[in-house]
Amino acid sequence: MTRDFTAGEHLRQALELVALGVPVLPLREGKGPFGNCRDCAGKSPRCGGRPNMKVAGTCECPRPCHGWAAASASVDVVTSAAWAAAWQKAGAVAYHPGGAGVTVVDLDNSDAVAWAREALPATRTVKTTRGEHWIYLGTMQSSNGVRPGVDIKSLMAYARWLGRGEGQMIRLPETVTSLPRYVVPAGAVASSPVPRTAWTRAVASGCRHTERYVRTGLDKGVAMVTGHREQGAASQAFGVARFLGSLHQGCPGPCGLEALGGEIVAAAVSVGVPEPYAARAVDRGFAEAGIAVPSTQMA
Repeated sequence: MTRDFTAGEHLRQALELVALGVPVLPLREGKGPFGNCRDCAGKSPRCGGRPNMKVAGTCECPRPCHGWAAASASVDVVTSAAWAAAWQKAGAVAYHPGGAGVTVVDLDNSDAVAWAREALPATRTVKTTRGEHWIYLGTMQSSNGVRPGVDIKSLMAYARWLGRGEGQMIRLPETVTSLPRYVVPAGAVASSPVPRTAWTRAVASGCRHTERYVRTGLDKGVAMVTGHREQGAASQAFGVARFLGSLHQGCPGPCGLEALGGEIVAAAVSVGVPEPYAARAVDRGFAEAGIAVPSTQMA
């Protein structure tokens, strides 16, 4: 059934995105999402809730509640009476990058843009008020403050729609997926990672493996640890340390495993594991692999 709906500029723009399969939501003046309705607000919402916006949750509220999690690519939802009041007051249109299969590197100032041009592979770019959005094909965990002025917006995040941009979009590179590795969530207690020596050939003069081989294994291990944001990161850190340690049993040494251990600890800390606990897990992993290395725990 066709609705008789008078479309404003923001709604028209949203429907163009929906036609492309992009989940959208209205933003209020000030660029933030509209607040939850009465049924969805509070600690025990009647709608079922979406705790901390970490999952889509069970909410079936027809209104654009819960920020990014309410984004929809359904014409019926976007043009519904439940969304009408929000569109009438909307100040901008946002979309859910993860739902569209992309990742946005949000560069908030000229310094961040200059850094990206040196450090990241070129991709589609969109001008923003203060900087640029660099858009890559593929999704990852969202994370704010991965560098000064740099946020990652993909899964569980929204981004303001500012146009199609320029340039060819490329696949999400490791240089972007590794950025959140050492970011500590706001409010983490006793978990701020102490700067540690990164693994390089300089600290592994007796290792029989190539630097690429070791770094690839470490990157995969770190991704496994940071993928456990709800629970299990410490156990994963233990398993990664045990596996990486076992790879170096035949090396004359030194292999710089204390540096590898430090990077695993930092990964666990970045998803909320207290640093002493993470360090003990890594130490136990190396010990089970039969590798004696200096403790990763800090004095």
